[in-house]
Amino acid sequence: MQIYLPIADLPVNIFLIFGMGLAVGFISGMFGIGGGFLMTPLLIFIGVPPAVSVASVSAHIAASSFTGALTYWRRRAVDVSLALMLLSAGIIGTATGVWLFTLLRALDQLDLVIGISYVVLLTTVGVLMINEGLRAELRARRGMRSSLRRPGSHNWLHGLPLKMRFKRSKIYVSAIPVWGIGFIIGFVGAIMGIGGGFLLVPMLIYFLRVPTATVIGTSMVLTLITMASATVLHAVTNHLVDAILALVLMVGGVIGAQFGVHTGQKMRPERLRLMLGLLVFAVGARFAYELVATPDDLYSLRLVRQ
Repeated sequence: MQIYLPIADLPVNIFLIFGMGLAVGFISGMFGIGGGFLMTPLLIFIGVPPAVSVASVSAHIAASSFTGALTYWRRRAVDVSLALMLLSAGIIGTATGVWLFTLLRALDQLDLVIGISYVVLLTTVGVLMINEGLRAELRARRGMRSSLRRPGSHNWLHGLPLKMRFKRSKIYVSAIPVWGIGFIIGFVGAIMGIGGGFLLVPMLIYFLRVPTATVIGTSMVLTLITMASATVLHAVTNHLVDAILALVLMVGGVIGAQFGVHTGQKMRPERLRLMLGLLVFAVGARFAYELVATPDDLYSLRLVRQ
């Protein structure tokens, strides 16, 4: 059954789009992370323009993050002061990312930049996760405990000035790295259509030593607001948000996530991290192949406005 995507300007099989949302939702629920880093490449692989993919996935991520953010808010698992600090820089990062997105699109370099960014990010993160997953799996086989970093420990970031105390997270840290992390998450989300949780959760845990009890809820609040802002800015500035595409993906993602959560609870964390690393690296490798492979159509027509 074919449907026409007005903004992407191409017909697609609605069951294929729904199935992609279902699969990515399943993976997101199983691994506990946002699926934007997988959804955007998959849309590009089936022919959706990268600019439309990034803008539409931003809407999908914002909608899917709302329920999770509300749940964690009711559980009082959100550090409001930390979230506000991250958001103050995250909104600026989002606006900067949309501005660069618009500039690159005007220069006709956006597709190349998105492709290279995904190759670098996914292959790097994939290799790191595979390495960590293999070590954890070997330790588990030998009966050794996983060496987790203590949330209360400190690093050089804690020695920077402008320190603030975040009572809910029980940390005393400089505002500089908090602003820096918020800016990076907003910027990367606007350019690549990646939800904050994919990068924000590891940053908060390993750099700022935020306890896991509050990091996920705080991450979801930041993801919700930055992706909603990116969606509005993309819609107003570039008119690239395809509502039909985002809606179908959202329905499939919500259903798939429910099954993914149940599956993930039955597997060992070490094996989950290893599988996720392999998946991330595979998507990055496929993106790299797409950049160097000879396209089916060597020439394309484009309307240039004078």
